[in-house]
Amino acid sequence: MMLDILVAGGGYVGLATAAAIKQAAPHLSVEVIEAAPENVWRKDPRASAIIAAATRMLDVLGAWSAIEPEAQPINSMVVTDSQTGDPVRPVFLTFDGAVSDAGGEELPFAHMVPNVAMIGALLDACARFGVTVRNGLSVSGFKTGEASSEVVLSNGEVRHTRLLVACDGARSKLRDMAGIKFVRWEYGQSGIVTTVEHERPHNGVAEEHFLPAGPFAILPLKGNRSSLVWTERTPDADRLVAGDDFLFEEELARRFGQKLGALKVVGGKRAFPLGLTLARAFVAPRFALVGDAAHGIHPISGQGLNLGFKDVAALAETIVEADRLGLDIGALTVLERYQTWRRFDTFRMGVTTDVLNRLFSNDVGPLRLVRDFGLGLVDRLPSLKSWFIEQAARTTGEQNPRLLGGNAL
Repeated sequence: MMLDILVAGGGYVGLATAAAIKQAAPHLSVEVIEAAPENVWRKDPRASAIIAAATRMLDVLGAWSAIEPEAQPINSMVVTDSQTGDPVRPVFLTFDGAVSDAGGEELPFAHMVPNVAMIGALLDACARFGVTVRNGLSVSGFKTGEASSEVVLSNGEVRHTRLLVACDGARSKLRDMAGIKFVRWEYGQSGIVTTVEHERPHNGVAEEHFLPAGPFAILPLKGNRSSLVWTERTPDADRLVAGDDFLFEEELARRFGQKLGALKVVGGKRAFPLGLTLARAFVAPRFALVGDAAHGIHPISGQGLNLGFKDVAALAETIVEADRLGLDIGALTVLERYQTWRRFDTFRMGVTTDVLNRLFSNDVGPLRLVRDFGLGLVDRLPSLKSWFIEQAARTTGEQNPRLLGGNAL
């Protein structure tokens, strides 16, 4: 069977890639394969931070209207730097949560979105545009030819595709099959992810506490609930997740504080090892890496998924424009435009998160003085704060792909 595009990986990035291309070029045949069984995503209790530019893209794809009722706007952000046992955590930096898009409209710089709502809306978008999504399948191997790649699936089926798009995560097997080298190092940290209920409303305020073991982020959800990304040294994180629930909640309360009242963990708890992964190339003949397969970064800035959505917008625009010009969408000369577009931004964000993590995940006295002085200085410069938040939301900019500005391809 001959396809124009085969997307390996049916998470947010893979589904968004397929939907974006198929919406703008409905004559292209696009198929998504996902290793997980059908409907497993419905049990995912996690939530993700989505920047304003990504909501614009999801709106163009017709997915945001289904997601928005479940999305919690982040109205402001508070940054502190302290030790775990400090009774008072001084606030060094605050951000208002509004940014302006290219048309001057004010909108929240980010939303917290339940993963279930996002996957469901993207699956619906794929169905509307005619994307085939198949579960329980992965790529066992592939061989690149002059006009197409021969792809062998885990059930023995063979597909021929003009372009294979790998969206299979930071430990991408397809990246290895393509012979693409990468840089990776571990931080010795794990991110504990869980959801809590609390007595008092959060008012849409996100908080990031820089503690000696790593950042502790409190991210608002609908109702009196918050999503937590709690960074600990890996042995401590494993012990906390595997241990007694009472001890976990006691340790959680020490870091969370009391201002939102009594806490209750809902939706379970999991720990994920943290590291930095950067692919040395994003493309090869008839092959492209997208999302975590191209770059996996520390969650300290909340930009991991958003980097993936930027990849989606850039690759979709590259493919659609090449197709309209009658070019071969799998040719390396076409795909190199996508690589050039995304590689520097990805490298910059990877280095930034790496430096921030090393700077803040410690209790070295002189470093604390320097970083607290820097945070306080930024807080006193409104124009600089506005620039930082605009950069994070990326609603404008000449280098932005069209989808991120809310424009159809």
